[in-house]
Amino acid sequence: MVVDVQNGFIRPPSAPVVPVIERLASRWKSEGGEIVFTRYLNYPGSPFERMIHWEKLRDSPETDIVPELVALANESIVLDKTIYSLFSEEGTQLVRDRGWKDIYICGIATESCVLKTAVDAFEQDLTPWVIAEASASHAGQDVHDAGMLVIRRFIGRGQIISVADVPLEPMIPAP
Repeated sequence: MVVDVQNGFIRPPSAPVVPVIERLASRWKSEGGEIVFTRYLNYPGSPFERMIHWEKLRDSPETDIVPELVALANESIVLDKTIYSLFSEEGTQLVRDRGWKDIYICGIATESCVLKTAVDAFEQDLTPWVIAEASASHAGQDVHDAGMLVIRRFIGRGQIISVADVPLEPMIPAP
């Protein structure tokens, strides 16, 4: 899962993960793995607007997948969402239909969309793996670190892995 690597979330603290994700996703795809790119779309009157007073990521180019990942996204599944997590009704059904049990998660922002996707996977009895150096927060390192702390507490220290720990061959369930 490549979570919300969109133009509107790229800032100096989050930009360095883009090439890491590009290399990882390219390798995963070349080994026959499926990739899901999530794209957060805000809307007028959303909880993000009403309660957080955040009105960004409503339109292109903010909502677009970053240019470095567009080609991979075009060959993959792109799931639009209006919530933090991949696990909307559509995302939950996608994971169920594919029979995925292990979910490898990277992207932006560690403390929100990455965290929520990992916790939701955990609560659906899946095995989430958060890829540390392929995740970041556009709000800075301290916020990323806080997200990683909460992830460790919520789903277990061992569920945070490095790019080197991602299997060379994706775990594809038998038909």
